[in-house]
Amino acid sequence: MREREIEEKLRVESQKRGGLAMKFVSPGLIGVPDRIVVLPQGRLGFVELKAPGEKPRKIQVRRMEQLRKLGFLVYVLDDKGKIGEILDDIQGISLSRGGDSIH
Repeated sequence: MREREIEEKLRVESQKRGGLAMKFVSPGLIGVPDRIVVLPQGRLGFVELKAPGEKPRKIQVRRMEQLRKLGFLVYVLDDKGKIGEILDDIQGISLSRGGDSIH
């Protein structure tokens, strides 16, 4: 399983729920998460995609911590089987609502 396959599945599943998984590019600011997931009713979460078993780099961890401190949901996704759980969390369907790393 490659990161690109996980990313495509996230994009498709987000669309099925009426949302978007937009590529996040921030010129001049490295380490931002790969995707911003926006779902109906103003729900938003950031997702860093990784190939199975890969971990975020230090700068990516720092950016995720900054976003969490600002109150955003932030996830690390390395398993396409966890996409539904992440989208449920962003939508407020799940009980965790923590935006923690989900592997």
